[in-house]
Amino acid sequence: MKKLLPAIALGPIMAISLQAAENKDFNYHVDRFADIEVLRYEVPGFKELSLQQKKMLYYLSQAAQAGRDIIWDQNGRYNLQLRHLLEKIYTGFSGDRESADWKAFDLYMKQVWFGNGIHHHYSNDKFTPGFSQAFFEQQVALLPDSELPLADGQSREELVAIMDKVIFDPSFMAKKVSQDGSQDVIVASATNLYGDGVTQQEVEAYYDKLKDPNDATPISYGLNSRIIKNADGEIEEQVYHLNGLYGPAIAKIIYWLDMAKSVAENDAQKAYITKLIDFYITGDLRTFDEYSILWAEDTASDVDFVNGFIESYGDPLGMTASWEAYVNFKNKEASARTETISGNAQWFEDHSPINPDYRKPVVKGVSAKVINASYLAGDAYPSTAIGINLPNANWIRAAHGSKSVTLENITEAYAMASIGNGFNEEFVIDAPTSKLLDEYLYITDMLHTDLHECLGHASGRLKPGVDPDALKENGSTLEEARADLFALYYLADPKLLELGILDNPEAYKAEYYKYMLNGLMTQLNRIELGKDVEEAHMRNRQLIAKWVLENGKKDKVVELVKKNGKTFVKINDYAKMRGLIGQLLAEIQRIKSEGDYKAGNDLVQKYAVKIDPKLHKEVLDRYSKLDIPPYRGFVNPVYTVVYDNDGEISDIILDYTESYPDQMLRLGRENSNL
Repeated sequence: MKKLLPAIALGPIMAISLQAAENKDFNYHVDRFADIEVLRYEVPGFKELSLQQKKMLYYLSQAAQAGRDIIWDQNGRYNLQLRHLLEKIYTGFSGDRESADWKAFDLYMKQVWFGNGIHHHYSNDKFTPGFSQAFFEQQVALLPDSELPLADGQSREELVAIMDKVIFDPSFMAKKVSQDGSQDVIVASATNLYGDGVTQQEVEAYYDKLKDPNDATPISYGLNSRIIKNADGEIEEQVYHLNGLYGPAIAKIIYWLDMAKSVAENDAQKAYITKLIDFYITGDLRTFDEYSILWAEDTASDVDFVNGFIESYGDPLGMTASWEAYVNFKNKEASARTETISGNAQWFEDHSPINPDYRKPVVKGVSAKVINASYLAGDAYPSTAIGINLPNANWIRAAHGSKSVTLENITEAYAMASIGNGFNEEFVIDAPTSKLLDEYLYITDMLHTDLHECLGHASGRLKPGVDPDALKENGSTLEEARADLFALYYLADPKLLELGILDNPEAYKAEYYKYMLNGLMTQLNRIELGKDVEEAHMRNRQLIAKWVLENGKKDKVVELVKKNGKTFVKINDYAKMRGLIGQLLAEIQRIKSEGDYKAGNDLVQKYAVKIDPKLHKEVLDRYSKLDIPPYRGFVNPVYTVVYDNDGEISDIILDYTESYPDQMLRLGRENSNL
């Protein structure tokens, strides 16, 4: 629960025109379909790296690709079989490519690729095909048996029958992840983290028996396992490891991690890669904790990566982690900003407006840096975060510290692809506010990411004996809200001017305005009319914005006002808004520290879920005139290895020209490991 998604930015942050542009000739735009735009990101500084560093980044990119099938299978039990079948149809189609059925099939294929399965990456809703069932069955009939992804003992007819249901039955596997606490969230979710017949009550009871409330160093129960019922009807864990679930893909990951270890920058880096390999071999969560500690404590290496079962947003109970990978290296110039922030972590913790009992008396090992991403994979691809803070285990963070990164080249790609799109003119209330956003939103939004990841997630502590999973399905939403509130509160603090990070005491207002506008209005562009807010980060933002609006109503701190028949956000008192942010931060920290499920659920249900249908329709109508894609993601650069006459690697070059379909099809050919 420690990553910041770009969704925070896309309505409006990255719709704001920026003054900075590093490479005006770089083409960021790749493809556009449905509600999605696919971009490419540049990797500045790669050419200047040493050959050893380039080799390591290459090997790590291969390890990242090797695990691709894992996230597809985690997202839904039929996803891999369906992807193989759709790609056979896609590459072998010889009919009319101008027909309505083919164009709809092409769209569906692109959506499934982007979602790593049959559900939307953000809303969790199942995609609706625009092509006919007859067209699909006709295309399958044209494929020879040798090209069909038949399961063991499965006939052609059985394959078609289940694929028809997966694609065309809207009630079958309708929601990948359900966060509706009024029902059994496991039964209501289509994710493949649980087997048939498994219920929420059974899973919670199973883990409650394993957990020791007096254990000061608990493992992350359920992090790397699938829960099923065995032949006797008893709950059982299928653990992800070399000789267990996902073994063939994990074997490839291990191979490439071992190659990366051979060119590690130092002994510390070699040690944590070795420990990660050990974890992949055994699946032992104590070993994972040992790896996490070594990784968090390595602040000297320039090349870095995340590879494994990390974030639990894909689990309705917030326990089992999706597989993901980031490959990156340090942006040394930009890291001066985050190093200044992390170097003052204790000051920020000591002055946090929360109950002193819930502050950390000693903040240990908080490190932060700005990175250039060089490869994204698994649950971090094609849609990715713009900031990460790990490890997730509270006791590791308290005793050994944490590592925060801001993905600056990803943020820049979002920004550069959005210049001049007309957002300010449509949604920002007046020219002075628009000017403020133009001048200060880029830096304050970057600082928001820095503070959110580096200090927000790393702040606070649980009361002894409180279960880290006590907030259940609301855990992700409330944790992201806590980190956002911490960042917002300190953006307005004079300490940032004292540290030389900001040069104008009014700068924070740009982020405050953007945040309220996004939380109250513009993020609604991502939601279908009539539906609730589902995704944890979107719930977090609406919770904060609506709470501030309601609790500041008496003093008109923030208002929704009409201007020429349109709704606008108006902030009348930024200082009082900061005070409200501090109050809400204190309450959400209390909820987390005490494991107060009821209070947390009450907050989420009152502020984070429901949408005013009239305002929702207005936002959708206004956005439709701008033609701004609600969601964005990326293709990766392609690593090209150059060999000398002796067959040794002499250089590695990045190529940015691969198209979206070509990249997806190539990954399918080269990395079908399950």
